[in-house]
Amino acid sequence: MNQMKGINYLTDDKDRKIAVQIDLKKYGDLWEDFYDNMIAELRKDEEKIPLEEVMKSLKKEGKLDESI
Repeated sequence: MNQMKGINYLTDDKDRKIAVQIDLKKYGDLWEDFYDNMIAELRKDEEKIPLEEVMKSLKKEGKLDESI
């Protein structure tokens, strides 16, 4: 199997891949996309709050400019 430069795998005692090491200088943007997708997947079943409610709450707490 061809190994990508900047990608290394950690294997267990049976040579099964259990982790990956990524060169962030080379693949930082790709990692950010992967991480964002992973977080979205983890949160897919969380309660959804309408944007209008979030904005109203932030304005009330003084964390968002009233003019927005």
